[in-house]
Amino acid sequence: MIKNSDLKFISYLRKNSRQTLTYISKQTRIPISTLYDKLKLHEGSVIIKHTTLIDFAKLGFNCRANILLKTGREERNKLGSYLKAHPAINNLYKINNGLDFFAEGIFCHVKDMEDFLEELEKNFTLEEKKTHYIIEDMKREEFSPEEVI
Repeated sequence: MIKNSDLKFISYLRKNSRQTLTYISKQTRIPISTLYDKLKLHEGSVIIKHTTLIDFAKLGFNCRANILLKTGREERNKLGSYLKAHPAINNLYKINNGLDFFAEGIFCHVKDMEDFLEELEKNFTLEEKKTHYIIEDMKREEFSPEEVI
């Protein structure tokens, strides 16, 4: 079971992972040495990756879409490997309820995404394909475990 002090620390990292341990220590009243130990303990397990959220449109990637796919059992692993390795796929999830994969794709233009989907259909037998364009981020990566418990 994870301790409340760990949840508090992880919540601070979720809000701003560039915050210094000194600042977090002052805010939480947890000694810096303890925070350092917690950080090392949780890296690679609870803390999977330190990353940066990006506004892709400002970099010229104006088309984002969530793509839901279903294929036959014999092609499922091959399709999963293909999606996992594709540079335009930002997030990939294996899902249930009659579908196999949920992928977030990021492309410069709608045409690039359409070309990607055509390539998928050419290389795989897709039983179902649904595409939802992301119009606007309303909330992104803000879940904080401390606030829910």
